Amino acid sequence: MNSINKKEIEKFSKIAEEWWNPNGKFKPLHNFNPIRIKYIKDNIVKDFNIKSLTKPFKNIRILDIGCGGGLLSEPMCRLGASVVGIDASKKNIEVAKFHAKKSKLKIDYKVTSPEKLKTKVKFDVILNMEIIEHVDDINFFIKESSKLLKNNGVMFIATLNKTLKSYVFAIIGAEYILKWLPIGTHDWEKFVKPNDLINTSKKNNLILKKLNGMKFNVLDNSWKISGDTSVNYIAKFIKN
Repeated sequence: MNSINKKEIEKFSKIAEEWWNPNGKFKPLHNFNPIRIKYIKDNIVKDFNIKSLTKPFKNIRILDIGCGGGLLSEPMCRLGASVVGIDASKKNIEVAKFHAKKSKLKIDYKVTSPEKLKTKVKFDVILNMEIIEHVDDINFFIKESSKLLKNNGVMFIATLNKTLKSYVFAIIGAEYILKWLPIGTHDWEKFVKPNDLINTSKKNNLILKKLNGMKFNVLDNSWKISGDTSVNYIAKFIKN
């Protein structure tokens, strides 16, 4: 078995050169990134009882799955973490490596997927951000991701809820009306309800510790954490 959906990989490979263009096809992710980084940072600092403000993630090993061009891997590295970024798209990894080198950051990028990643040391933190709605088999994907996480390690999963509202906002609105994303970026059938994600994760030794919504504010063009999980949401799991 493998978790790779070839059609999804081809789709993102075609626009790989756009990853670091804040006004390009990944503009929504650039807008999205500050709140994702803050959420991850705040939770890791709390969970790992970190006191240092300079390089707070020093000695923390992070795996960024479906890292794309490195939009999350780079901030994690700047915070001091030892980062491995993996993606099934060779073009994405080429872009990520080039940008990291240009930014003078040491990040271990690999063209692979969780089930094929060979590592002797498991990770303290795993990021599965906006990726599970693009994989072939969510249960298998989470199972293989969980194997790479240390006991009591933290996994963050961000995705889209399967609701009528998410179809209207994330597909009709974002892709067809506002043109924020290329048409066909998302497939509503692959969106995941929080309870389904929680149950699948539980089967794979991941216990939910936190669930939050992520909401876009049209007035100031920014995202915020909210209690509304009807469209975008982010969950934090601890490996039991």
